Amino acid sequence: MRRSIVVAGGGLAGLTAARRLLMAGHDVELLEKRELLGGKVSAWRDDDGDWVETGLHTFFGAYEEIFELMRELGVYDEILWKDHVLKYTMAGGDSFEFRTAKLPSPLHLMPAVFQNHYFSIPEKLSLARALKPILFGGEAYYDDIDRMSYQDWHHSFGISDKMLKRMFVPMTLALKFLPPEEISAKIVVDVSGTFLRARDASKMGFLSGSPAEKLTGPLADDIVRRGGRIRTGTGVRSMGLSEDRRISWIESTAGERFQADAFVLALPIHNLRRVIPDELRAEGFFANLDHFDGVPVITVQLWYDRQITHIDNILFCPDGRIPVYADLGNTTPEYSVHGNSRIEAVVAPARDLMGLDDIEIVRRVSADIASCFPEATASASVVKSTVVRIPQSVYRPAPGLDRYRPTQATPISNLFLAGGYTRQRFYDSMEGAVSSGNRAADALLDRYGVASSAVNGPREVVKHPS
Repeated sequence: MRRSIVVAGGGLAGLTAARRLLMAGHDVELLEKRELLGGKVSAWRDDDGDWVETGLHTFFGAYEEIFELMRELGVYDEILWKDHVLKYTMAGGDSFEFRTAKLPSPLHLMPAVFQNHYFSIPEKLSLARALKPILFGGEAYYDDIDRMSYQDWHHSFGISDKMLKRMFVPMTLALKFLPPEEISAKIVVDVSGTFLRARDASKMGFLSGSPAEKLTGPLADDIVRRGGRIRTGTGVRSMGLSEDRRISWIESTAGERFQADAFVLALPIHNLRRVIPDELRAEGFFANLDHFDGVPVITVQLWYDRQITHIDNILFCPDGRIPVYADLGNTTPEYSVHGNSRIEAVVAPARDLMGLDDIEIVRRVSADIASCFPEATASASVVKSTVVRIPQSVYRPAPGLDRYRPTQATPISNLFLAGGYTRQRFYDSMEGAVSSGNRAADALLDRYGVASSAVNGPREVVKHPS
């Protein structure tokens, strides 16, 4: 039976859910608050015609569902895979790296650890002691350590403070924009285990150009080609709950009401909480949403008048406020301008910097870049810059929070959720967004008696316990 479905939210999660529901033969309308699609993966052209990205996004070899989607859209080959190495740069121009070996996992990382000259033998051995629980802890172990911060877990294994500051602080900031004392141990250990168990899982790639042209644009085009409707500039203000406890309509910020048989909310968590009907907010499933909030993050892009790095990969930095960055002039051919460097840097933690003006933020970021490449930047100038602030980006995975993550199916029979905060393997990432969109669509199809395997092969559906 063909049903009408409204999907609210035009990020990767909402776009993925909309496409799968169209593939199942339903009538789908997608609403997006902003004038552009993509959510946290959105991009736009500035007045000079240069692309500006919401954030620095990389693909990991461990991803699956987003690759499946990209192959279906014919854009998988737009991923440019980089050398399998983790490169750390530090103030003063020093650096070290972890380069994987052609060995079965987890042995592929052992040479990288023990051949590294930056850390002492005792420091390396302290890390080795933690490998067993990372690799073989399993879901029950990961769930148990969610009560701890990563910093506390790290110290419980006697891993050195030097490794925490120099190696793991940039990783946790790159992962969720939070320092080790504020992020759940489960997140870091679970992701680390994923990367260790498969040799290419931690390999990274970049799109060859803008996600608006290489990912979200083709995805939106496919939705329209399949008969779906996309309306930008249409945010959601409220929802109506009928007497039989079904959502009967949602109302836009312009006052327009949209009725449908079912609704998928792929909204940022802070926007989602605003639209949940008051009658539901005190109930357990929906009350749990109050535990979630977003993490502030700033992304800065700097255009230089010359090339200051020759590194074609992600870079980590334990000093300053740029834990992860890349020279897009090297990583992304379509962004290269006369061979000059174009640095995109994540600024984190960002909460204390959100109120600073762009000039001061650019000054601090360029100073951090200069400290990592003192010789190359000595005579270089920043000729252009952009600063993108997101007050609430990915959800904050604080210790003890994971048990509150909701399923995509809700207790309301025609209401479904999608987004990185919902239950799936890859948390709040591009893979997590696509996975959550798939599961929201599958939960809806399952509830209406349509096998999801008929749409795109079998996939596990996490059901809300009745």
